[in-house]
Amino acid sequence: MSVYDFSATDIQGAERNLSEFEGKVLLIVNTASKCGFTPQFEGLENMYKDLNEKGLEVLGFPCNQFAQQDKGSDSEIAGFCMKNYGVSFPMFSKIEVNGEGEHPLYTFLKSSAKGILGTKKIKWNFTKFLINQKGEVVKRYAPTSKPEDIQKDVASLLGA
Repeated sequence: MSVYDFSATDIQGAERNLSEFEGKVLLIVNTASKCGFTPQFEGLENMYKDLNEKGLEVLGFPCNQFAQQDKGSDSEIAGFCMKNYGVSFPMFSKIEVNGEGEHPLYTFLKSSAKGILGTKKIKWNFTKFLINQKGEVVKRYAPTSKPEDIQKDVASLLGA
């Protein structure tokens, strides 16, 4: 099983198979519009612009499970991300990353790369998963890990 076995609804409402990203390095992030880590959108967008032509895709998954920091509709979230951070990387419809309603992609991600002390649960917004070109989870990053801090790992996978 790999990330490519999953699909998700994008922020415009279209169902997308993640297999369309096969052969690329992916950085999958659960995002929020009103979080202390929200400014990471800028770093994610910069990394995407710098490395997209070399094979990087950043995939953003808004989530409202942490202190209700993304209450808006998908269109409101998309507008916020574009207006405030110029986000051009693919954004998906709001999902749950923990609990009974969690998206199957996140069930897979969490079982493939556990958090600190072996926990599976996503602790907060902006947890990041780095995926190699085969769709395998390589590493999980804490919300406090800034995009600039992980760009070296991303570039290494890209051979850049």
